[in-house]
Amino acid sequence: MENLPNPEENDDVGYHQSPGSIDPNDHSASETPVYSTMSTDSFAYHRTCSETSRGGFSDHIDETSSFCSEVSPSDWPVLTESDKSASSNCLTALEMKHNQNENLAVQEISEPELETMKERFSKLLLGEDMSGSGKGVCTAVTISNAITNLYATVFGQNLRLEPLEIEKKTMWKREMNCLLSVCDYIFEFIPKSQNLSNGATVEVMESRPRADIYINLPALRKLDSMLMEALDGFQKTEFWYAEEGSLSMKSTRSATGSFRKVIVQRKEEKWWFPIPLVPSQGLSEKARKQLKSKRESTNQIHKAAMAINSSILGEMDIPDSYMATLPKSGKASTGDSIYRHMTSSGRFLPEKLLDGLRIVSEHEALQLADRVEASMYTWRRKACLNNSKSSWNMVKDLMSITERRDKNYVLAERAESLLFCLKQRYPELSQTSLDICKIHYNKDVGKAVLESYSRVLEGLAFNIVAWIDDVLYVDRTMRGEE
Repeated sequence: MENLPNPEENDDVGYHQSPGSIDPNDHSASETPVYSTMSTDSFAYHRTCSETSRGGFSDHIDETSSFCSEVSPSDWPVLTESDKSASSNCLTALEMKHNQNENLAVQEISEPELETMKERFSKLLLGEDMSGSGKGVCTAVTISNAITNLYATVFGQNLRLEPLEIEKKTMWKREMNCLLSVCDYIFEFIPKSQNLSNGATVEVMESRPRADIYINLPALRKLDSMLMEALDGFQKTEFWYAEEGSLSMKSTRSATGSFRKVIVQRKEEKWWFPIPLVPSQGLSEKARKQLKSKRESTNQIHKAAMAINSSILGEMDIPDSYMATLPKSGKASTGDSIYRHMTSSGRFLPEKLLDGLRIVSEHEALQLADRVEASMYTWRRKACLNNSKSSWNMVKDLMSITERRDKNYVLAERAESLLFCLKQRYPELSQTSLDICKIHYNKDVGKAVLESYSRVLEGLAFNIVAWIDDVLYVDRTMRGEE
């Protein structure tokens, strides 16, 4: 009994031992003790007791009283009252050690991290209105902003192909689990037939996770883990990085001097990005193949996240404020040159139209996307208004497919195909005005979580692909292929 833990030590970690477990002659010690837990249990990662902690109490148990080498039960020793009491106390101490390990897991969250989580949780409840007057944004927008801000905090300074820091990776997993947990309580009701004991069949409503969350959320979690694994794979690489302006002819690792002249494809506005360096003879064949393989897999992740994001945005309602700002004419939105191509009698080729426009910057591409999208909804609105006719005119329209597909409907379809090709050609294109308006006025919490989660994963995957392209470009330059 002298080796048992002191019950007063448990007060330091938030537990109080029941009085019954202190008295060795009291047989109520075999009962499960009751402990008071800390208020931070909701943020803890519970884990089981390790084998090493269990071994610390095995010395108190008499081996001769716990098992017998003989098979016959008649040879088993008879347990005395003192043996039973000692065994009960040992079990109690083992349970206390297990709960103490759980409490230590709670204490792994530092006080600043806990205060940060409390602050963000308060902002979620207040709708980012710190005055508490109820003038904050809706819950959907608050959660969307929280996921976006968390991504910026964790990955904002990560501009290299290297594993994420342990602290940031833990922070990302812990806080994303908290933000995504709201989806566990979003359900939809479906009818289901149930047979009663008397043979009668009744129809009842059964709850299940909403279809879009049930399909997309596990897929996004898988994409998230794949991106983390991709970053973890860049631990021992043949390339390295140098900050902008720190390269000179006296480089300690390479005698090739400044690499400013070889990074010609990098945009000038991103001068703060670190520059990748490779050996003078270039990367080895094995490292080059691994980089290309990782680029291909990450590019597939980017396409999957972009597809999920586009589908979620497409399901969101178009705000009335956006429809009110649409021009009266689609021609005024697209311009004369694009309108002439779209109204030509021949076959419409959006790729050929984009080639003729000669877009030179992302800003121009985004402006064109906004104009084409606005014209598309303008023509769709006119097509709906033209179909609101008398019943006799509707009958006549149904008689011929050519009459049903009026000019506004055809132009709306061509504008949609042009917008699709534009986004395919410029995958790094920012969100259009309609997308931003949808996110701002969206009130569906489930769609807000899926949209923001897929958007940040799409951005991370695109960055990884771009960083790999930078390394491959430097490698080709060093080998004289550029």
